[in-house]
Amino acid sequence: MTAVYKRELRSYINGMTGAIFAGFVLLLAGIYMVVYNLMGLYPYFEVILPNVAFIYMFAVPVLTMRSIAEEKHSRTDQLLYSLPMSVSSIVLAKYLAMVTVLAVPCAVMCLYPLILASFGTVYFTTAYASLLAFFLLGSALIAIGMFISSLTESQVIAAVVSLAVMVFINLMSGLANLIPATSGASLAGFIAIAVIIGMIVQVMIKSAVISVSVSVVLTAGCVLVYLGNPALFEGAIPSLLSSMALFDRMGAFQSGMFDMTAIIFYLSVIALFVYLTVQSMEKKRWN
Repeated sequence: MTAVYKRELRSYINGMTGAIFAGFVLLLAGIYMVVYNLMGLYPYFEVILPNVAFIYMFAVPVLTMRSIAEEKHSRTDQLLYSLPMSVSSIVLAKYLAMVTVLAVPCAVMCLYPLILASFGTVYFTTAYASLLAFFLLGSALIAIGMFISSLTESQVIAAVVSLAVMVFINLMSGLANLIPATSGASLAGFIAIAVIIGMIVQVMIKSAVISVSVSVVLTAGCVLVYLGNPALFEGAIPSLLSSMALFDRMGAFQSGMFDMTAIIFYLSVIALFVYLTVQSMEKKRWN
């Protein structure tokens, strides 16, 4: 595992992908810090982090697009499968290498509150708790991007799909306000989710029968529950989108509250998509 981790980390450093990722994050953070904190004489470092977080929508797809898609395209994934380690160890090593790249700009940003402290009062607890949430948000998005990369052999497709998913995640709370709270609208939303899950299953296991069966079973279950008690669906999709809005979870930290549920949520997203990536690679291995 250590050898794969070092190989991946070296590729990000030597290939300039890691440097470009860290450079863009630090550049944007520096601009906001100068404008809001130094020129605006505003001592709260944590307020700039939600604004900086939008760079993840563009930087994370660039960082994750080659993580597994390149291995598939060049057929070097066959060499990985022959290594004396489990697929989960390989995926975890790749993931930790990308998280290490993310940790570099976050570590540099830890100096920013110390710099601001020389000009005024800084609430270090709030600042560093918000920075922790910023790091966990990036780690969760990296896990999602890595999973998307495991579904295709094309880096371009992985980058484009990841970008679309990141934009959708960022706009979740806004979309929740646009979707009607009626039970019928929520039923349509759950049916769409069932179809999407079926499509993901199709990409992972290449079985149209199983993917269609999954979509049909999920759709039938939603319809049966709806017929039994339509009131359960009222406002369900807007509530679901609001609760799954990763970017909005930073708001509690910005207001000075350490939100343990947000920490658990980020860690759960990371664990889920790392697990899905492992399963995707396992299916490819046996196919």
